[in-house]
Amino acid sequence: MSATAHQAPIIEHHDRRAHLVLVPTGPDAVRAARAARATQPPLRLTRLGRLVIALVIATAIAVLGVGLAGQLATASSAPRAVTVVAGDTLSEIAARELPGLPIADGVIEIQLANGLSSSQVSAGQALLIPTP
Repeated sequence: MSATAHQAPIIEHHDRRAHLVLVPTGPDAVRAARAARATQPPLRLTRLGRLVIALVIATAIAVLGVGLAGQLATASSAPRAVTVVAGDTLSEIAARELPGLPIADGVIEIQLANGLSSSQVSAGQALLIPTP
């Protein structure tokens, strides 16, 4: 054997268990939250994130613009008045004044706009024609 003694290797044991941590409460918690918030870096967006946000905003503006334009268009077209001529029927008036609607739907629209309970009209009567 040699003059030096054989030494056993030293094994270090690290304690990997979680340690208890005191959590602040009350005014200390508020101060700790403010301090943590102050140390966080500001939010940074990638190029894709900025593109997505820009597209969402542009879509929202377009939808609002179309909605407002539609409301302005319907608000500006007020119902017009038509005077019934001798021999006119409500069906003829509906077909002539509301060509975009089926005759039955046009008759109903005119009846609702004028508060009529039947399809009877008389010469000289003024009827409001709603906008389709």
